[in-house]
Amino acid sequence: MKTKKEIGLAIIGCGRIGTLRGKLANMHPSVGYIAVSDSDPVAAEKLAKALGADFWSTDSQEVMARPEVNAIDIATSEHEHTKPLLAALERGVPVLVEKPLALLENDADLILARSVALNSDLHIGYSRRYKNRYLIAKEQIMQGRLGTITGACARLYNSRSQCFAMLQRNKGATPVVDALTYYVDLMGWFLAENPVVEVFAKGQKGVIHQAGYDTEDVTWAILTCKDGAVVNLGVSYALPEKWPSVGHSARVELLGTHGTLLINDDHTDQVMQTEVGFPHVYLSDHQLQTVFLESSTPGDWALGDFLGPIADETRAWLDYVSTGKPCNLAKPADARRTLAVTLAIEESARIGKTVYLGEQ
Repeated sequence: MKTKKEIGLAIIGCGRIGTLRGKLANMHPSVGYIAVSDSDPVAAEKLAKALGADFWSTDSQEVMARPEVNAIDIATSEHEHTKPLLAALERGVPVLVEKPLALLENDADLILARSVALNSDLHIGYSRRYKNRYLIAKEQIMQGRLGTITGACARLYNSRSQCFAMLQRNKGATPVVDALTYYVDLMGWFLAENPVVEVFAKGQKGVIHQAGYDTEDVTWAILTCKDGAVVNLGVSYALPEKWPSVGHSARVELLGTHGTLLINDDHTDQVMQTEVGFPHVYLSDHQLQTVFLESSTPGDWALGDFLGPIADETRAWLDYVSTGKPCNLAKPADARRTLAVTLAIEESARIGKTVYLGEQ
């Protein structure tokens, strides 16, 4: 039996993801103390009451400094990660930060350098690593059943409704930066030790641009890895407003010298039509009459429990903090490479030329 450490968890950011992480942490047997923080006192108090938290404040430093805290989750908006994350690293406790590590490469470099200097225990939440079909795919790669990966592709679709909500929150949270980055990380995980060295991408503007955002309806990219393997990634968040998915509709393919793996992650195998309406996980005022069940990117509530990638990822990290059991969450160097490739896709689409990354 592994020795279990009681966890005192600080959650910095009380929005959608902080709330979900907090509810999941509240169910974990090793979590004995929870403190929450948000710059909005209404949000902080609301989550504290929902969790029965032991302490809350609008001051993240005050929350992280609590003597009971021995693990920290940074769940602020993407563009607000850097300051609280750097402060969390100084505490010398395990830290989980939501993807991406940062939105700017300079900030990511600062975080990475500080993490290395402090020998920090930092993980980054790219939840596709905890979707069962992708974990099983990773196992096939590790067992050598696909041989050497020579080519791969992944594409994901979503509705323009979610795109507009995402861009209203943060104009930098484009479909490439906010969503395709999950699959950049996934491919980096699948093709470990074979980094991307070249990126070429093209995009096309349409309804998203017409709505006032300088963002493409569709972006396609070709990534070339160190050994010559070629990866095709694509994203469109411009599908019709009532598209039946409430999250990623994805497909992933891996082509190897010994085998091929095709993964249908579109969720078209469970289609429900309802006159009552189905709530959208990200859009509070958005109801669907036709829905692909289990298409919610983080997962779904069912019979009082939360099921899916975010649940499994959260539990895996808390198990790691409590017992030391290894987890598959991304480490800082992984997240830095993922950010570089993600931003290179946007840059290449903007300038119409290949972006060279070298061996990161």
